[in-house]
Amino acid sequence: MKEMTTEEFDERFDAGEDVSHALDIAAVRRPGLQQRRVNVDFPTWMIDALDREAKRIGVTRQSVIKVWIAERLEQQPQSAA
Repeated sequence: MKEMTTEEFDERFDAGEDVSHALDIAAVRRPGLQQRRVNVDFPTWMIDALDREAKRIGVTRQSVIKVWIAERLEQQPQSAA
């Protein structure tokens, strides 16, 4: 893979050329989307309800939890924290 300058990369990209060969995909980071592990204890009835919903829509329990929390957070007004 031949190295190129930022300007050359921009010019080729703007011209519609495929510049994917110049990218180090293994080093890609998505700011704000890094994963962090958290542990949450739920009562059994909540786990059962989450499992039923996960089975109904064909995804994992974790996916249901993530989507529901994301939906709720998106509904909240943005604070100036």
